[in-house]
Amino acid sequence: MPIPINHNKPIRISAKENAYNQLQQWIIDGTLRPEEKLNDTELAQALGVSRTPIRESLQLLEVQGFVEMFPGKATQVTNVKKEDIIDLLPPLAALQALSAELAVPNLNEVVIRNLEDTNERFSHAIQSEDHFSALKIDEEFHQIIVDVANNPYITSMVASLQAHVRRLFFHNSIVLTTYSIEQHATIIECLKIRDSARVSQLMRDNWLRAIEEFYTREKDSKDTGS
Repeated sequence: MPIPINHNKPIRISAKENAYNQLQQWIIDGTLRPEEKLNDTELAQALGVSRTPIRESLQLLEVQGFVEMFPGKATQVTNVKKEDIIDLLPPLAALQALSAELAVPNLNEVVIRNLEDTNERFSHAIQSEDHFSALKIDEEFHQIIVDVANNPYITSMVASLQAHVRRLFFHNSIVLTTYSIEQHATIIECLKIRDSARVSQLMRDNWLRAIEEFYTREKDSKDTGS
């Protein structure tokens, strides 16, 4: 099992958090491939920790759907199913829409300016076809709104779902387009005028549009026979 040795090791966090964060990232970006068997001893050596935090991290990753554990046999990375986008995005869209609605009473000029600056960076990444940076900046944009909503339960659930979104992105199930730039700009304008109902609907549409794009790509792929 090939394991990178030049990864960045987080500081000032527990061994369990370190292991969990790094293993999740390797699974998301495909460093640890779908169906790859995981050896806790090798992982512990690679991360410079004991096997206990590795096992605890793998248990958490199993709950989240990133690994499968077969007692007495093996632990392996789960498969990536492109169709999972159909189940993943509706609940995430609902949470993001609620976040936007809850954020409205807490908005100020600093937040609005931050959203505008972030969307400008997002636009530059899209125009430059830097898709990975665009994904990260898109996350930043939505996270600003989630943070302003100030609901810890929403924050926790969004973080869990967002991790799966990143994995689907790395496996080419999600594609960001220039239309997202326009949607972000419209969301900002609605936030400025404190239109909570409209911004909630826009946020939901922003996420669900990815499902429509997925179906379109799948249809085009079948039509071309690729």
